[in-house]
Amino acid sequence: MQTEKIYSDFSAALKKFILSKVKNETIADDILQEVFIKIHLHKNELQQKDKLKSWLFQIANNTILDYFRKRELVLPDSDKNIRLENPEKDHHDATDCLVPLILKLPKKYKDILILTEVKGFKQKYAADQLNISLPAAKSRIQRGRELLKQGFMDCCDYKLDENGFLKGAHKNKEDCKVCNS
Repeated sequence: MQTEKIYSDFSAALKKFILSKVKNETIADDILQEVFIKIHLHKNELQQKDKLKSWLFQIANNTILDYFRKRELVLPDSDKNIRLENPEKDHHDATDCLVPLILKLPKKYKDILILTEVKGFKQKYAADQLNISLPAAKSRIQRGRELLKQGFMDCCDYKLDENGFLKGAHKNKEDCKVCNS
């Protein structure tokens, strides 16, 4: 397996994938170069040649995550870095209350929910970022979600249906207890 052949076959797709995550051409080029250094150094370790493509994309994904970790771009030190409103929206809905409700939670629930619910990271990655075990992360996410349910019920007068799901109509912004506090 030659690195040059892997590069010619997969570099364009890998760059497109990387660029979709980092949104910067120069950074994407740097990450792509780092990915191919790793590929070149470890290509002989791949035991199942038919899994080459998924192996390459896993290396790319891990390198992207390393990029964000090194720059501490994952979990902000300050809650001010989290976008609270979407200026393109012309109506108020439950998603507008989500971040303010999360920010009112105790830190151990707030941090994990920001990573998983707001930023969309996988639970394992969030656990690693917070230096906790995956079971601890899952437990905090579950408890945090329960606290969020209660927050929506207190703020927006939602009710739980027979299956434990929130049900109800969202209030106007001027009537919302979270958005007006």
